Amino acid sequence: MKGMYFINDRISLNGLSQDESIALQEQSIKNYISDQNIQIVKLNPYQLQEYYTIPHALLYDLKKEKSAFDCFIYYSLQTIEDFIYTYPAKWLILKSYFKEIIIVEKQNDFNVQKVI
Repeated sequence: MKGMYFINDRISLNGLSQDESIALQEQSIKNYISDQNIQIVKLNPYQLQEYYTIPHALLYDLKKEKSAFDCFIYYSLQTIEDFIYTYPAKWLILKSYFKEIIIVEKQNDFNVQKVI
């Protein structure tokens, strides 16, 4: 499977600092990616990280690429809900580039929800 993932670097989760929240998201997602043998695709060669932190940038890169991918992964609804509710049409377009949307939310180990 080929996919991409999003990390919100401007949010504090569960009372953690922003740095701790980023680490929580990244570690949870990387565990899932490793367990599911997902290959992360990096569309923009100038991107510093292998993940996206700006949904608009991801959408821009997807439109330029003009191809679909297997999955889009993010930690929790809380990490992307601002984009979803502020730009619902863009969210629908972004989702259309992926076969499935995967939410990985850390509880004890990790709990995975697939949204199709």
